[in-house]
Amino acid sequence: MGDTGSRPPQLRPGRALAHTLGASGSGSPHRSDGRPPQTPRGVRHTGLDGGLGTTPPVPGSPTFLLLLLLLGLPALLFAMITWQVGVHGPLARADERLSGDLVHRDGFSDFLADLGNVTVAVPVLAVVLVYVALRARRSGMDHWWVPSVAAGVLMALVPALVVPLKELIDRPGPPIMGPGTGYYPSGHTATASVAYGGAVLVLWPWLRGTGPRVLVPLVALALNLGVALGLVRMGYHWPLDVVAGWCLCAVLLLSLHQLVHQFVGRHGRRSP
Repeated sequence: MGDTGSRPPQLRPGRALAHTLGASGSGSPHRSDGRPPQTPRGVRHTGLDGGLGTTPPVPGSPTFLLLLLLLGLPALLFAMITWQVGVHGPLARADERLSGDLVHRDGFSDFLADLGNVTVAVPVLAVVLVYVALRARRSGMDHWWVPSVAAGVLMALVPALVVPLKELIDRPGPPIMGPGTGYYPSGHTATASVAYGGAVLVLWPWLRGTGPRVLVPLVALALNLGVALGLVRMGYHWPLDVVAGWCLCAVLLLSLHQLVHQFVGRHGRRSP
């Protein structure tokens, strides 16, 4: 009961403190047996936020396994959907039944679908790429043009990938579109995904503050969801056409994300 007061704890005979001062009085922690600790605090590496903690000898974020998983899942889903559409399996038949319930044409849905047009989405991306390139050049960043050029090349890859797939799968469109094939995957979806998603990725390192870093991705997400909704409600595409376009572009955008992440980490900016 004598220790219940407000006094600081007292040293007791025969008790060793794990962090008593060293013999030299330098203030560095010592083990109770007099040997130095296994990992002195002064030797510990700090984390990204300055906190204590050792830095493990593993690749940076995201790790290789996580990246492989993120790339593998959309690729696997795309392969499964393509197989089902190609053989007109149960998933494709359910997709066609669902489409009949979702089609409801109106002016707003048509406007949303138009946001995936090349004449709308690509100029938006171009403006962002020019802005980012000029900003990087003014800041003194080495090879300032790389992220913008990479995103532009990715945009050019979209028709190079989508058009051959359309001809290979040769899927007929919804009944409202009349005769004709080549609707899988959705080119409008792919264009919107890479244009708006790529704009976010190259712009991201230049965004400051929580507000812009939350608002800009949300706007891009809303645009892509709007395009998908418009395409399905107008009967321009089956729902699986849209999902396949997302899966295909997820792989492309993850590749761009890695390039931008590594580039900014390697080169940085010379001035704010």
